[in-house]
Amino acid sequence: LMERKTRAKTNRKEVMLAKLRKSCSCTPKKLKNFVMDFFPVLRWLPKYHCKEYIWGDVMSGLVIGIILVPQAIAYSLLAGLKPIYSLYTSFFANIIYFLMGTSRHVSVGIFSLISLMVGQVVDRELLLAGFDLNDDAPPALGDGSLQNDSQTNTTAFNLTIAGMNAECGKECYAIGIATALTFVAGVYQVLMGIFRLGFVSMYLSESVLDGFATGASLTILTAQVKYLIGIKIPRSQGHGMLVITWINIFRNISQANLCDVITSAICIVVLVTAKELGDRYKHKLKFPLPTELVVIVVATLVSHYGKLNEVYASSVSGAIPTGFIPPKVPHFNLMLRVAVDALPLAIVSFVFTVSLSEMCAKKYAYTIRANQEMFAVGFCNIIPSFFHSFATSAALAKTLVKTSTGCQTQVSGVISAMVVLLVLLFLAPLFYSLQKCVLACIIIVSLRGALRKFRDVPARYHVNKVDTLVWVVTMSASALISTEIGLLVGIVFSMLCIIVRTQRPRTALLGQIQDTSFYEDDLEYENLSSVPKVKIFRFEAPLYYANRNYFLKSLYRLTNLDPNLEAARRKKYEKKEKQHLKKGDHTTANGLGIGETTLQLVPKQIDFQALVVDCSSISFLDSTGVNTLKEILKDYKDLNISVLLACCNPSVIDSLKRGGYFGKDFGSMQEMLFYSIHNAVQFAKDQ
Repeated sequence: LMERKTRAKTNRKEVMLAKLRKSCSCTPKKLKNFVMDFFPVLRWLPKYHCKEYIWGDVMSGLVIGIILVPQAIAYSLLAGLKPIYSLYTSFFANIIYFLMGTSRHVSVGIFSLISLMVGQVVDRELLLAGFDLNDDAPPALGDGSLQNDSQTNTTAFNLTIAGMNAECGKECYAIGIATALTFVAGVYQVLMGIFRLGFVSMYLSESVLDGFATGASLTILTAQVKYLIGIKIPRSQGHGMLVITWINIFRNISQANLCDVITSAICIVVLVTAKELGDRYKHKLKFPLPTELVVIVVATLVSHYGKLNEVYASSVSGAIPTGFIPPKVPHFNLMLRVAVDALPLAIVSFVFTVSLSEMCAKKYAYTIRANQEMFAVGFCNIIPSFFHSFATSAALAKTLVKTSTGCQTQVSGVISAMVVLLVLLFLAPLFYSLQKCVLACIIIVSLRGALRKFRDVPARYHVNKVDTLVWVVTMSASALISTEIGLLVGIVFSMLCIIVRTQRPRTALLGQIQDTSFYEDDLEYENLSSVPKVKIFRFEAPLYYANRNYFLKSLYRLTNLDPNLEAARRKKYEKKEKQHLKKGDHTTANGLGIGETTLQLVPKQIDFQALVVDCSSISFLDSTGVNTLKEILKDYKDLNISVLLACCNPSVIDSLKRGGYFGKDFGSMQEMLFYSIHNAVQFAKDQ
C-alpha cells in the first residue's frame, strides 16, 4: 500500500478569526482596491487605447443604438407598458453596466424573455386591482408630457404612501408594479453576490435554458398574434395562457383588421428577407443592415400620411413623451406583492448575463468575475427602478451584433446610450403613428433564433437522449403552463434525471484484454478473455442509499449468485442431512448417498473463488454504501469467496476506514485493497 501524507491539523476557529480580521480591516490600499473592483471601469478606462479601440466602439455603439430604439419600443408590448419606459431602461442599463460590468462585449438592456416575465406580473396585478387590460382608448394628444396621461382607463386604485392616499391610474399602477418588481429582483441579485450564491446558476443546464427560451418564445409569439391581425381579445392570464389565447384568436378571427394583416405580411416578408440576406452575406458586410429602423421609419410615414388609424382603425403606438420623469421610490407595499415573482426573474436575468459574458470572455481571451457581474446586473435593476425602468439582462442577439461590428470595450455601451438619449429628448414623438402590428412583426422575427431550436432536436437527440427529454419537458411546461413554472419544472426534472442516472447506472463484468494488464466490459468489446476463478464487477456511480439495492441486484445477476439464497439453501440441505444421519439412513431425501450429497452442497454455478469490485467509478460512499460493502464481504466470505476492492480513490478509502471495513487495526487492508485491477487479480490467483 502507498503511504498517505500526514496533513497538519489546522485550528478552524483560528483560521476563521484570521479571515474575519483580514476582511474587516480597513486600510487605504484595501479601500482603493475595493472601489476599483466594484467599479472596474476605473481599471481599464485609464488604459484605453483610443486610436486602436475608438473606431470599433463608435461603430458598434451606433449600430446597437439604432437596433435598440425599435426593439425598445416593440418590447414595451411584451412588458405591458408604454414605449417610453423601455427607452429609459435601455439608457440607464448601458450606463450602469459601463461602470460596473467586467465583460467588454456583452450588451445589457431590454430582453424579450425578461420583458415577458415582467409583463405577466404586471397584467396579473392590474387584473387584481380591478383594471381592464383590454382598454384601447385613443391616446391623449397633449403636450407629450407624462403628467397628462394615464387617464385612458377610468378605474383608479388608491395607494397609501407615507400615510397619504394618492389616486393612481392604470399606467401609473402598471409602472409602479414593474419598478417594484425590478427593485426586488435587483436586491436579490446583490444579496446573491454578497453571499456568493452564484453557484445557483449551475443548476440551470444548457438544455433547461434552451427549453425555457424556446417555450417562452412560443408564448411571446402567441401574445403578438392579436396585434398582427388587429383583433381585440382578452389578455389571458394564469396557467395555459398559450392555449387559451389561441382559442380566443380563432373565435375572433372574423374581426381581423385587413389593414393590419396586410401591413404585417409586408413587414414580416421584408424583415425575414433582410435577415436571411444579412446572414448569408455577413462576411461581406461591415455592419448589419438596420432593417428594423428602416421598417419603422417607412411604416410610421405611411401610417401618418395614409391616416391608417383614423380611416382603418389600425392600432398605433400613440404619444411618446420626451424628456425624463422625476425619479420616484418604488412602493414598498407593491414590493411585498411581487417578492416571490422577483426571484425567478433575478435568477434568469443573472444566468443569461453571466453565460453570455463567459462566452465572450472565452472567445476573446480575457476573464470576467461572475460575482461582480451579479452586482452589475443587480444595480442595473436597482438604480433604474427609481427612474421608471424595468428589469434588464444581457441579450444574445445584440451581443453577437456588438462583437461582429468591432466592439472592443463598454465604451460602445455609452455610445448606444447616447443614441437612445437622442430619441428620448427629441425624436420620440415622431413615432406617434407607428402601428402596433409593425412592432409585433419586429418581435416575432427576433424570435427566429429560439424557434430554430426545433430543427436541432434530431441532432440533440442523437448526442444525448436525456438532455433532449429535459429540453422537451422544459419547453412544454414553459409554453403550456407558464414561464416561471416551466423554469422550475425544468430544474426539478433535470435533477431527477441525474438522480435516476445514479440510481440505475451501468454495471458490467470485466474481461482481460489479451496480453495486457487492462480489463474492460465483456459485453462491449470483442476478444476479451475471462479470468479463471475470478469475477470482476464494475459499478459506474457513487454507492449511496438510493442505489444500494440496485448495486446488490446487479452484482447477484451478473455473477449468477445470490450469497444469501445460496447460504439458505446450504443450511436447508445440512439440516436435512443431519435428520437422515440421526435416523441411521445413509441416503438423503433425494435418494442420494452421503458422498453425493456432499458434492451437491457445493453448487455447480459457483465458478469463482474471488470477487474483484472495480471502484474506479465510485466517487463517494455514504454510510449505507460502506455497510453494503461490509455486507457483501461477510456474505461471500461465508461461501469461501474473497472480496477484493480495486482502484478506490482516497475519499472512498477514508470512508471505508471510518466505517470499519478493514477491521479495527487495518491489519488486513493489504489483502483487501489494491490500486489496480490487475494487482487484485494476481493476488486472487496466488491465493
